[in-house]
Amino acid sequence: MPSANGGPVDVKQLKALVTVAEVGSVTRAAELLHLVQPAVTRQIRALEQDLGVALFERTRQGMRLTDAGVLLLERARRALNELERARAEIQPTPGVVTGIVTVGLLDSASDLLAEPLVSAIARDHPGIELRVLTAYSGHLQQWLDDGDLDLSLLYDLADTPSLNVKPLVREKLWAVAPASAGLRAAEPVPFEQVALHPVVMPASGHGLRALIDAAAAQAETALNIVVQTNSMHVQKQLVRSGHGWTILPGVGIAEDVANGSLSAAPLREPTMWRSIVLGTPRTGRRAPAADIVVKELARQIRSALRLGRWPSAQPDDGGS
Repeated sequence: MPSANGGPVDVKQLKALVTVAEVGSVTRAAELLHLVQPAVTRQIRALEQDLGVALFERTRQGMRLTDAGVLLLERARRALNELERARAEIQPTPGVVTGIVTVGLLDSASDLLAEPLVSAIARDHPGIELRVLTAYSGHLQQWLDDGDLDLSLLYDLADTPSLNVKPLVREKLWAVAPASAGLRAAEPVPFEQVALHPVVMPASGHGLRALIDAAAAQAETALNIVVQTNSMHVQKQLVRSGHGWTILPGVGIAEDVANGSLSAAPLREPTMWRSIVLGTPRTGRRAPAADIVVKELARQIRSALRLGRWPSAQPDDGGS
């Protein structure tokens, strides 16, 4: 990575930048990097001199990034991550696959899939280091596009110019209520019944919210939204506390229904489905370690469906 003045940017300088930015203190960064404080200061100053800009404002509250520093920080993190990945992929033993693979899981499916996936990879491919991130689909797609994920579960997405998409699962969405409401899996409830109650909603801009809004329009029903959140955990917590009902995929509430902390039923009029897909980048060579994780994640999903651990879900061959 050349500097603005033509000199090379040192990896140690990038590590110093990232560490100081994260902890806000040269002293603390030096401790984490196992260096003396003047050495970290020299690395930061050399980087600033090479680039011809100030990267930090030195305040009484600590080191604060300038606009230029914020811009460089994002790229420095990515460069260091790619270097770490390259080192991990250099195979010390013939036939042993090594590498770092970053996986995105939908928040609603993480409880079902994260531990089995990690266990299977650790057992069969100990040279692969997994990094598992969870979020709503919109965030995961952005991270995948930005190169921060190697693969991710997403929903209701077709192929894009930057992503290959493979359909995996179709699942129903459920009305979710406090346990006292007595909803039952065998008795689907009409969307209009949800609208009779205050509703805890996913935040605007997320795929699940778009599905709910579309269903409300189809049912010609207005929802009384009392709060919006970007956290499925908060959605369920607020419902348990009596703030209203919500709508979630069955996989996200199976354990809560089983332990009696929530009650739930599939929706009807309209019946609501979401399609879960596996997204991978179109560009660049996919590392062997990522190929292994792609296959193992798909295998874990097939297993969950076969064993009945994914409520009201079915395999999706992409034809519907």
